[in-house]
Amino acid sequence: MAEYSWPSREATAVIGKEHDRLDGMAKATGAAKYTYDVNLKNQLIAVALGCPHAHCKITKLDVSAAEKTPGVVVVHIFDHAAIGREVEWEGELLAVVAAETEAAAKAGVAAIKLEYEELPVFVNDEDLEAAEKAGRTSKGGGKTELEREPGDNDDEDEFVEKEIARLFKESKYVVDGYYGIDSITHCCLEPHGSTVEWKDGKLLAYLSTQNVSGTDEGFADELKITSSDVEVRCDYIGGGFGSKFAPDYWAVAAAKISQSTGRPVKFLLARDQELKIAGNRPSGYIKVKIGADENGVLKVWDSSHWGTAGYKGGGVSQTVMPYVIRPKNYRRIATNIATNTAQSRAWRAPNHPQACAMSQTAIDDLAALMGADSTEVFAANLRAGNVDSQHPDAANVYLAEMARAAELIGWKANWHPHGKGKSRGSIVDGLGMALHTWGGAANNSDCRLKISPDGGVEAWCGSQDLGTGTRTVIALVLAETFGLGVDQVRVNIGSSKYPASGASGGSTTVGGVSESHRRAAQDALVKIFELAAKELGVDAASLEAVGGKIRVKGTDKAIAWKKACTLLGMKPLEVNASYKRGDVSTLSSSGVCGVQMAHVEVDKETGVIKIKKFVAVQDQGLVINPKTCKSQIYGAMIMGIAAALYERRITDPKSGAFVNAELADYKLARLGDIGELVIEIYEPESERQRGVIGNGEPPAISPIAAISNAVANALGVRIPVIPLTPKRVLDALAKA
Repeated sequence: MAEYSWPSREATAVIGKEHDRLDGMAKATGAAKYTYDVNLKNQLIAVALGCPHAHCKITKLDVSAAEKTPGVVVVHIFDHAAIGREVEWEGELLAVVAAETEAAAKAGVAAIKLEYEELPVFVNDEDLEAAEKAGRTSKGGGKTELEREPGDNDDEDEFVEKEIARLFKESKYVVDGYYGIDSITHCCLEPHGSTVEWKDGKLLAYLSTQNVSGTDEGFADELKITSSDVEVRCDYIGGGFGSKFAPDYWAVAAAKISQSTGRPVKFLLARDQELKIAGNRPSGYIKVKIGADENGVLKVWDSSHWGTAGYKGGGVSQTVMPYVIRPKNYRRIATNIATNTAQSRAWRAPNHPQACAMSQTAIDDLAALMGADSTEVFAANLRAGNVDSQHPDAANVYLAEMARAAELIGWKANWHPHGKGKSRGSIVDGLGMALHTWGGAANNSDCRLKISPDGGVEAWCGSQDLGTGTRTVIALVLAETFGLGVDQVRVNIGSSKYPASGASGGSTTVGGVSESHRRAAQDALVKIFELAAKELGVDAASLEAVGGKIRVKGTDKAIAWKKACTLLGMKPLEVNASYKRGDVSTLSSSGVCGVQMAHVEVDKETGVIKIKKFVAVQDQGLVINPKTCKSQIYGAMIMGIAAALYERRITDPKSGAFVNAELADYKLARLGDIGELVIEIYEPESERQRGVIGNGEPPAISPIAAISNAVANALGVRIPVIPLTPKRVLDALAKA
C-alpha cells in the first residue's frame, strides 16, 4: 500500500494546470447523449396529466376515452390519484398516457375526464399574520445563546429577556430590520425523467440523475426486485442543482409501463411540470434587531423568521442564522408555514443563500447607520471573533480574501456612504459585499483501475458528471500519478454497475473521486515500481513516474512507461480502492470560505438594476483543474445574479396557480445582464496542503446578499425582499 499524498506545487505536471473538459467537444457538437436523446427500438412516449388546482379533492378520473384514443397503448393512474384523495399542490401528476407518438399521448391526456371539488388555498407565505389566521403555521425551532455569569439563578425566560434588553441598551448602534427572499425553482434545462426498458427481466434506466450509484435501489424498492436487477445510466445531465437524487414516482411509472407492455418508454416532464413539481428553494422572511459597539462589532442578535418549504410546512433552516458573522449573544425563533405548493428540494447550498441574504443585509445596514465602510464593519467582526464558519482558520482567510476582492473591484476608489454617490442623471451606483462558508467534505467513492500490459490505463467509477468536469478531474488525477498525458487514460463513469460512488450533493464529488482514484493509482504504482526496480537494478523507493517514464529520481536512468507495463506479463494489473466519508486523509478535507463583491448601477426612474462588475475570491483547498473550478464559480455567480434580480415563483393568491411556470415567463439572467465577472482562486500553500475540497455550492451563496447590499449602497434605501425587481425598487424609493 502506498502512502497517499499529492505532489508539491513545483512537481505537478498536470494537476493545477488548466485543462479543457474531456466532454467539451461531445457537448459542443451534439454528440453527447442526454436522457431525452436516448431513442430505443419500438419505444413508447409518455405524457402526464397534472392537477390543474393547488388544492382539491378528486371526485372523478375517467380514462376510458383516453384508452380508446388512436395510438394510445396504455394509461397508468397513480395511487395518489384515487377517488376521494386530496391533492395539495398544482401540477401533481395524476395519470400517464403512453402512446406510439407524442401527439397521440397528448391527445390521450386531453381525453381524460377529471372532476374535482375545489378546497381552500393558501400560498401567501410572506404574510405571517395571515398564515396564523389560516392555521397554517407551526413552530420551526429556535435557539438562544447568551453569555451568563456563574451563579445567576434567574428564571431562564426572565434571564433571557433581561439580558437581551441590557445588551441592546448598552449597544452604541441598533438596527431593527425586515428582510426576505422569495421561493425560486430549480429550473433545470433538462427536465426530470428517464428512458427505460426491460431486458431479460432486468431494468435498464437512462435517468437524468445526480445519484447514479444510489437510484438503482430506489427503482428496486418500488418494483419489488433486487438492485442487482437494475442498471441506471447517466452519461450527461442537463442540470440538477440538488433536485435529482431519486428516481421519483414518474420514473417508477415509466418502468411499470415498460414492464407491462414489454416496450421501452420515454417519459420526461413537460416544462411547466418541471417548474411546478420538480424542485424549488424555500422562502424566508425575517424581523431582526441587532446591537453593536462603536466599532460595529455585534454584541447581540434577536430575530424571528418564517417561510415555507411547501405543503408540509418548513422553510429556511434557522440553524444557519445569523450567517457567518455571529455574535456570542443571540436569540432566534422560527415559524414554519404550510402552503399549497410542491415540497422543496435541496438547492445549491441548501439554506445558505437565504440565510446570507437575511443576515448580512442587516450587517450592511449597520454600516449604513454608522456611516462606515461596510468592509470595515465586516472586518471588525471577524477580528473580534464573531465568525461561524466551517473553515478552521476562517477569520484570517476571510480577511485575506476581502483584501484581494477589494483590490479587484476597486473598492477604495468606488466606495461611498450609502446613498451619497454621484449620480449620472437618474443613474446611481453602489458597492456591496458578502461572505459565505461551506463544508465540501469528500463523499464515499470506490473505483476499479486496470493497467494493461500495453500501457493502457482505464478506470471505472459509479459517479456522475453534472457538467462540472468530474470526468476531467479523474483523468487529471490518474495522469498526474502515472506521469502520463490526459489523453493516455480512459475514464468510465455514469453506470450503477460500476463501483459505487456517492451522490453529487453537498459539493462532495470532486473530493470523493480524487480520493479513490489517487489511492488506486498510487497502489498500482507501487507494484509497477517493484517490477521496474528489478529491471533497472535499483530500489523501488528511488523511482518516480514522470514524463511517460519510470525514472530514478534525480537521474536520467529510466524505462518507458509502456516498457514497464510489459513486465506485468500477460494479465493486466487490476486495483480497487475506496474512500469512506469521514476518514482521516491527507488527500482531502473540508471547510471553505469565500468573499464576493458587487458593483451595480440603479436607474431611480425605472427601478432597473444593472451589474457593472462582480468579483469572487474563493478558496477550496487544492485545485485539480483551475479552468473547470472557475467555470463552477462563473455558473454560481450567474445563478446568484438571476436569483437576486429576476427569479421568483409567482403564485396567484386566490387560486394558488403558479402563473410563471414557463421559460417564457420565468425570467433568468441573460448574457447582457451579468456584467463583468472576475474570479480569483485563493490557493496559498496553506490552503493547498489541506487537500481537495468541493466547490460546487459555496460561490452560489453570497451573490444575492452582495448585490442587495450594493443596491442599498447606491440608493441609500434597502429593498427588503428579494428578488430586487424594478417595482420593488420603485416602491422602496416611494416609501423612503
